[in-house]
Amino acid sequence: MQPHYAFAGYMGKHVHLGVTGSIAAFRALDLLRLYLSADCIVSATLTESCCRFVQPLSFEALGASPVYTSMFNENHAGDTAFDHLEPGQVADAMVIAPASANTMSKLANGMADDMLSCQALAFDGPKIIAPAMNPRMWANPATQRNWNTLGELGFIRVWPDCGDVACGDKGQGRFPALEEILVATLKAISPQDLAGQKVVVTLGPTREPWDGVRFWSNPSSGTMGACMAMAAYLRGADVTVIAGPTSLDFPSGISVVPVTTAAQMYDACMEEWPGMDIGCATAAVADFHPVPYGDQKFKKADADDLTITFKPNKDILYSMGQSKRTDQRLIGFAAETNSIQEAAQGKMQRKNLDLIAANDITQEGSGFGVSTNAMFVLDKNGRKETWPQLPKTEVAWRLWDHLLLD
Repeated sequence: MQPHYAFAGYMGKHVHLGVTGSIAAFRALDLLRLYLSADCIVSATLTESCCRFVQPLSFEALGASPVYTSMFNENHAGDTAFDHLEPGQVADAMVIAPASANTMSKLANGMADDMLSCQALAFDGPKIIAPAMNPRMWANPATQRNWNTLGELGFIRVWPDCGDVACGDKGQGRFPALEEILVATLKAISPQDLAGQKVVVTLGPTREPWDGVRFWSNPSSGTMGACMAMAAYLRGADVTVIAGPTSLDFPSGISVVPVTTAAQMYDACMEEWPGMDIGCATAAVADFHPVPYGDQKFKKADADDLTITFKPNKDILYSMGQSKRTDQRLIGFAAETNSIQEAAQGKMQRKNLDLIAANDITQEGSGFGVSTNAMFVLDKNGRKETWPQLPKTEVAWRLWDHLLLD
């Protein structure tokens, strides 16, 4: 899992995981691990068919408690006559993954003939469902009708993937990516204090071509920006990412505009920024680009001495700050090697920012290509904070908290 999905801090939040009969049932164990790594409390219910694929003991050994099975099994973990009601009384979200066609049919039609369907019927909080089945079963009109009904009933639906399935068929019906289910769950249990806000985030490096194979760039991985985008999305924002060349992926709910050069990023920002409420510029944009040699590879035999001429790129953050309306807010980042606080103060004033976060990239664990940052944070009201080295996910969450203090 990429680091921008690794949000923790959900201590006290309770997720109830329902697992049905599917060859993908074993994947629910990895999903359980992800919930636990986010500090969630996890309980589980396994259908009778699920227990043919994976045993309750596996979930118990990994930390799920309690683990329910049959409605009338005297040996299951519950100890009251009302275990079918307990998840609805204690859990913040219910997740059914994988969901079989049979369980989908039960849930869509209000049936309650086993422990899981009873618990789902009695659960009035957010319910997330992620199917897995043969593509022909998925495409069946009855299954599609049930899927649409579940949406109408308020289930948060994570669509199945396309590809090869266990039986050898190919098509839509594969168990969704764990990250998609994780994000849907964390979003359901996160504060929605950015709901209704449109946020654009720039991230990653830019590449400025010189000849047919060489370019001018930097080692930015885009992780900090990805964490900012993910945190905003989890908290309800409508997020657009303008991404330089990176290996990052994002959940389907985040729009991604891929770019390569600083000029392309500038054009994309100028197009998106007027329709946004908040801008967050984390991209490590090249300040200069080399004057192109051409589209052919330069041969070292062509010159004894090599001189490359550079020209300045347009300043994206400055342009966004100059065109910023009074109802818009703008966050900037500064990757520095010295005089961190002075550099942050100057950049905030020059570029008309509402908040700036600066880090010393010479400090171990606080620069490019790592999952942590130590930050100096300054806002337009003069609040100053120095944060110790923290996971970039936590830095992102705190920065949104800081911005929302205004």
